[in-house]
Amino acid sequence: MLANYFPVLLFVAIGLVMGGVLLTAGRVIGPSHPNKEKNSPYECGFEAFEDARMKFDVRYYLVAILFIIFDLEITFLVPWAVVLDTISPAAYLAMALFLFILVIGFIYEWKKGALEWE
Repeated sequence: MLANYFPVLLFVAIGLVMGGVLLTAGRVIGPSHPNKEKNSPYECGFEAFEDARMKFDVRYYLVAILFIIFDLEITFLVPWAVVLDTISPAAYLAMALFLFILVIGFIYEWKKGALEWE
């Protein structure tokens, strides 16, 4: 019984060993020149530990919503497309409603200007 799981165990072990080797090689071989610009915030656009009442740009959150919209769309569309020839008309209607809701979110993002970069 355990012999059936040996390929999975081997695959996990090779993955862990390769991950460790590559991370170690990156730390040893790769250049490390930290400076103020490299350590500055780049994800959200403002310092993480400052005054909670400061103004910030909402576009960062709009981009995050846009990512979630497209991520969810692909996550649900791929399995749906695989069984497309065997589903009922109710499934078509459910997916059409889902896509309609996502399109509304996409239009909202477009109108708010999250797709325009300065």
